[in-house]
Amino acid sequence: MADIAVIGAGMGGMAAAARLSVAGHRVVVYERADTFGGGVRRYERAGFGFDTGPGLLVLPAVYRDLFVKTGRESLEDRLRLTRLEPVARHHFADGTIVTLPASHGGVRGALDAALGAGTGARWSELLDRARTTWEATRRPLLEEPLSSAPAATGGAGAGQEPRRDPYPAMRRRGLLRRRPPTLAEVAADELRDPRLVALLGSHALAHGLLPERTPASAAVLAYLEQTFGCWYVAGGMRALAQAVYERCTTRGVDFRFGTGVARVRDRDGRAAGLELTDGRTVPADLVVRAGGGPELGADQASGVDGPNRFGDALAEAHPAARAGRSASARFTVLLALRGARPYDTPHRTVVHDARHTVTVLRPDDPLLRPDDAHESVVLSVPVREPVVAPETLAEELLAVVDDAGLGLRERELWRVVRTPADNAAETGTPGGLVPAPALAGGDGAFLRPANRTPLDGLYLAGGWAHPGGGLAHAGMSGALVAGLIVAGDDWRGSS
Repeated sequence: MADIAVIGAGMGGMAAAARLSVAGHRVVVYERADTFGGGVRRYERAGFGFDTGPGLLVLPAVYRDLFVKTGRESLEDRLRLTRLEPVARHHFADGTIVTLPASHGGVRGALDAALGAGTGARWSELLDRARTTWEATRRPLLEEPLSSAPAATGGAGAGQEPRRDPYPAMRRRGLLRRRPPTLAEVAADELRDPRLVALLGSHALAHGLLPERTPASAAVLAYLEQTFGCWYVAGGMRALAQAVYERCTTRGVDFRFGTGVARVRDRDGRAAGLELTDGRTVPADLVVRAGGGPELGADQASGVDGPNRFGDALAEAHPAARAGRSASARFTVLLALRGARPYDTPHRTVVHDARHTVTVLRPDDPLLRPDDAHESVVLSVPVREPVVAPETLAEELLAVVDDAGLGLRERELWRVVRTPADNAAETGTPGGLVPAPALAGGDGAFLRPANRTPLDGLYLAGGWAHPGGGLAHAGMSGALVAGLIVAGDDWRGSS
């Protein structure tokens, strides 16, 4: 039995804590904020409720596995999950509208009907190649830990031969060429219809990735959604965070909220505990760092005394992460509307416009509205620059969606505008950045730092560690860290 300190009560930190406690360790989670969940928050006012972080879940199997491995009560015993049907409605700049059902065949038919014969086949052919990417990278990108921080241009994990890309693409046509194109290039080459190009690009944009700078392997994001679906948790994603937190406390995990961590203590080249921001020191046999930001500097990531031997290695290995290339921030507008949610309104609408690609979430959830004569709606766009005029941008987003015919402004009771600064204040992440999932290709620039660090006894979890951002990926990071600690550093993932 070990005393384990977890820094951060986000989804990755809690996923690791629950698994480690079940394995017989004493686990204490230190969280600078006054609550759990990291960026998975809820805003409530006058009977309205809004997700202020992620609003949908892909790959719910990650959390089903967490609940199976940590207790008798299943995830569905605790929550009501609903698969979106349809998965989304897309409004394109030329006025075309297509509603995509939650099946491969249905999507193909819907695209042919809305965009013209042959478009569905081109989309399906591209996603078939994305499936090959998924099958080739699923295990190393989700189910196996990285043994050390992978270099972007020349170095693999410990014990591996140096190579240019830790997860090189297979050498075939399309997505898997010898020199893989960007997502934007493969979309233009193979989809040809600008509406299909925008459809594929929207899956990258939803994760804060720019299609013209992102490896073509990002097409796997569209494949995952179409194959495994998008899922909604009744009460919003905050209910999922609540369920994971309660599973942790049921299993004996101790939480210390309002407790910041200044650094990880180092003794003889091994993590030995924490120094808190109030000056106190806490001993620990092992430390799991599950918060922070993309730079992962010495004071924030390792806290090792003396030269920044850990932080410098990560900066060299991940210049893209340091520059925010594979991360963006999120700008959201929370709308309280008068009037009932219109019949046949999809949960998610994506409006493609020359100005912005806006995601509109309109859950049919009585828990998020005062009564059936009102509706709660969330508009969101990724942003990569500081927002200097939030209200102006909010007006632009409303104009975009109303030009597409959604008619939200005329029903507005009030709005709350949330900028990246709000996310930064809640999570402590510099700039309010939100990490994207890890991707193959790009010479390793879209990978995240390894779960096991060069400092013995210090592990990384959460969206800024392998396998990257998103609810499912953060949960998987906790599983990987727990596997390394429980089964040993030679553990190579689930079988």
